[in-house]
Amino acid sequence: MARIAGIDIPNNKRGEVALTYIYGVGRSRARTILNNAGVDTSIKVQDWTDEQIAKIREEAGNFTIEGELRSENRLSIKRLMDIGSYRGIRHRTGLPLRGQKTKNNSRTRKGKRKTVANKKIATK
Repeated sequence: MARIAGIDIPNNKRGEVALTYIYGVGRSRARTILNNAGVDTSIKVQDWTDEQIAKIREEAGNFTIEGELRSENRLSIKRLMDIGSYRGIRHRTGLPLRGQKTKNNSRTRKGKRKTVANKKIATK
C-alpha cells in the first residue's frame, strides 16, 4: 500500500482515482500530479514502482494538501468569525452562509430538529 502525504492509498484502484483519497486532491489535480511525475493515469497503484511512488510523492508536495490545507481553511473561517462578517456570524451560529432559505431546509447545517413546546397560559 502506497503512502503519500500521510494517507494510505488503496492498491486496487487506478492512480487517478486513488490519489483523490488525499484531502485537496481531486480528479484534475490527480491527473496533473501523475502527468508531471510521468506515470500513466490508468495504471493501478499496486503496479507502481518505488521510483514512481517517489516521483508522485515529490509532485504532490508541490501542492497545498492534507493538514496544511485543512489548517489554512480553518484559519480563513476563524478570520471571518473574528472580524464579525456576515459569513463569520453564520459560521458561528451554524447556519448556511450562501443565501439559502432556512425555514424548511438546511437540516445539514442546523442539525436535528429541536421541537419547541407550546405552553398554554392558564386562565382564571
